[in-house]
Amino acid sequence: MPRPLNSLTGYKGEVKIVDPRTQYKFNMQAIEVSHLVKKFGDATAVNDISFSVAAGETFGFLGPNGAGKTTTIRMLTGISSPTSGMAKIFGHDIVHETVAARQSMGIVSETSNVYTDLTGWQNMMLAAQLYRVGRSERDKNATELLKRFELYERRGDDVHGYSKGMQRRLTIAMGLVNRPRLLFLDEPTSGLDVESNLIIRDMISDLIKEGVTVFLTTHNIEEANVLCDRVAIIEKGHIAAIDAPERLKKTIQSVQSIEVSFDSSSPTRLDELRQLSTVNNARKEGDKFKLFTEDPSAVIDGVMAYAHTHKTRVMSITTLGPSLEDVFVKLTGLHRSGGGITAID
Repeated sequence: MPRPLNSLTGYKGEVKIVDPRTQYKFNMQAIEVSHLVKKFGDATAVNDISFSVAAGETFGFLGPNGAGKTTTIRMLTGISSPTSGMAKIFGHDIVHETVAARQSMGIVSETSNVYTDLTGWQNMMLAAQLYRVGRSERDKNATELLKRFELYERRGDDVHGYSKGMQRRLTIAMGLVNRPRLLFLDEPTSGLDVESNLIIRDMISDLIKEGVTVFLTTHNIEEANVLCDRVAIIEKGHIAAIDAPERLKKTIQSVQSIEVSFDSSSPTRLDELRQLSTVNNARKEGDKFKLFTEDPSAVIDGVMAYAHTHKTRVMSITTLGPSLEDVFVKLTGLHRSGGGITAID
């Protein structure tokens, strides 16, 4: 696994140099968004959203497909101009001071935007030039990042020979080559192998410790729950909620559940468990059943009585509070697949 950095300039064991970005943590705004609107003809993709992200904060931006996530990022990174409203990056207006605003940021898009006919090293040098990294810094930054992402030994190979996970790691390394104060990460771990997933998550954790502001969009809600200080949920162009994950969970405290497994299987078990008193709904998750309720104690009694009646044994039973996924489903009105639960009103 890659070795964590003590600072932006050296690996563990070398002389510590204080990262100047850490002194700003939560003392200033990395992103300020006020009444941002984006229209495409008669269609409104982003509708009057306002929020801020503090320097050093890890901010999750969640929403179903078509909710406005990508459009918002394109405006925040200066790729697309807003129809109205304002966005600032470390105090620089993204429309009127685009160059100054973008000098503070690194951008990692959902797709790996590497040139497969170039080597890994050549891709890093190209990214460094695009980010206007000085010649004296390019080699040092590229070397450190490629080692960090376990790509240094393959730096001279053409990228078309890299695996998908390696290409994704290279894309993120390219987005970090200018040592940004703010990193936009769009679905960084989507569809990756376990090793690449772990390397990237470790990298994000290291950046957080170093004081880098991270703006993360992800479909992996548990990833946002673990990594983010706050999350925003966007639905149909509107911000439905912004808060810390645990505080968001408390807003739907009534959505509790019991997770139970049995020592035998039955094709009718899911339907039978749904009929238990005080069970609002249920779904099967692998070898377990998740029963949603407002009265966990009553459901536990019901499950034990059910097991006795059907001559089966309970292998495990756990009481669970609401998850961030439950909040997401509640606020977006989405339906879970597989005959599972719909949003609880």
